[in-house]
Amino acid sequence: MYQARQISRTDVIPIRHMHYQVRRWGEPVPGRAPLVLVHGWMDVSASWQFMVDQLAGSRQIIAPDWRGFGGTQGAPTDSYWFPDYLADLDALLDHVAGDQPVDLVGHSMGGNVSMLYAGVRPARIRRLVNLEGFGMPPTQPSQAPDQYAKWLDELKALRRGDMGLKPYDSVDGVARRLMKTNPRLGADKAQWLARQWARADDEGRWHILGDPAHKVASAMLYRADEVQEVFARITAPVLSIIASDDSLQQWWKGRYTLADYRQRLSVIPDLREAVVEDAGHMLHHDQPQALARLIEDFLDD
Repeated sequence: MYQARQISRTDVIPIRHMHYQVRRWGEPVPGRAPLVLVHGWMDVSASWQFMVDQLAGSRQIIAPDWRGFGGTQGAPTDSYWFPDYLADLDALLDHVAGDQPVDLVGHSMGGNVSMLYAGVRPARIRRLVNLEGFGMPPTQPSQAPDQYAKWLDELKALRRGDMGLKPYDSVDGVARRLMKTNPRLGADKAQWLARQWARADDEGRWHILGDPAHKVASAMLYRADEVQEVFARITAPVLSIIASDDSLQQWWKGRYTLADYRQRLSVIPDLREAVVEDAGHMLHHDQPQALARLIEDFLDD
């Protein structure tokens, strides 16, 4: 099984009436911005371990489990609202960094949160790295009635138990599930990650550390025009990193493309792009060393 090189510790921080689990590597370095890593949907903070192990620089690294994922607990809910992630991040940075700007890295959903936050609170971010935080296809107001209806229908399905997360008979089953989703993930990493991504109950069945309510569709349409207005207010240098596999083509079949994504980012004043070869959407698992070099070069530039 994979052996972590950089050992983390976890703290529980009170944030917005929740007990937020936060993972830390290293100690604060005077005069150097902390590095904050925010994970994607149905993931956990420990997912960054492989990349953290490849980082050479000396600084404190902080990674939260988003609300409803990993070890972060809050009041039971049947809906998650995207603006809450911005408020959670704002409160987290108040707690761990005070007024000091941070370097922020976000993957997938975490990348979307990071980009919006950097436009809303530009003074809080020194440098920003977005790992395949593509956002969603643009929508039209005419889609709103069906979107509300879908949300209501999925709330009913959640109450019926139709949207639960499948348990596994063993940790090996969790590891196989991770490797099925990402064929590039080696068995050693999958075995290690499975123990962070799931937990056994008293009967020995393993449960994913994610609230099934995350599967409920948003009631609100994704407004690409509003998102672009926020992006235009980002003042930090931004590095957009994408994987060589075209995730958008796999997901949206031409409805939303890399060209559309790049156009959306074009309003950012200081934007760079890099591609990680031989990698899919979970590029921090597939090529952690190459990704670490790209990020360190950008942060130290």
